[in-house]
Amino acid sequence: MSRIIKFYDDCKPDDESDVVKLAANFLDKGLAIAVPTDTIYGVAVKAQHSKAVDALYRMKNRDKRKPVALCVAKIHDIPRWAKVTIPNSLLAALLPGPVTLVFERTIELNPYLNAGVNLVGIRIPRHNLLLRIVEAIGEPLALTSANISNDKSSLDIKEFESLWSDLSLVIDQGKLGNSEEARFGSTVVDLSIPGFYRTIRDGSALEQTKKKLNEFNLSELFDGIS
Repeated sequence: MSRIIKFYDDCKPDDESDVVKLAANFLDKGLAIAVPTDTIYGVAVKAQHSKAVDALYRMKNRDKRKPVALCVAKIHDIPRWAKVTIPNSLLAALLPGPVTLVFERTIELNPYLNAGVNLVGIRIPRHNLLLRIVEAIGEPLALTSANISNDKSSLDIKEFESLWSDLSLVIDQGKLGNSEEARFGSTVVDLSIPGFYRTIRDGSALEQTKKKLNEFNLSELFDGIS
């Protein structure tokens, strides 16, 4: 049975540090935790830990051909794991935020993560606790929604109770939204082709994301045609 910790925005700094240390300890052992993000609840393991990644896929009954995102703490961390095609100024305009940016992966990324997929989605959520956890472990998280594959995403920890037995820690920040639109998750945009972008998933921030991409003169691709 997983350990459940309630964490809210008015928690004291020392309490937040204790949660970060606890989460990092479980992750360093190759165990899975559930975390709130800036959109929905997610499940996370260390991305470079192959056994943990395998457990993540099994927990969710997820097809290994379906990629999971890579969560990093800072923009300067991204080039180690992905071949960035846009300027840092655009990265800074988009991140942190409810957006997943897809680039070609580098050889440093665990080949067992999203095996056979040449691209990787990068997340830097606008969520201080989660980013502190990533900083504490010193490497990226494999991050995916807290649900069984193809079920609806979770805004409350009770909605993924079926996963609790596979999780070492559940960080409960209460309900993250009150509408079905809140379940949309991050907007996913493919930026692997320089000068272009393609929307993979509309998500919760499509219009503002497209506005920023257009401001930097990127052209939108529709089914391979601009």
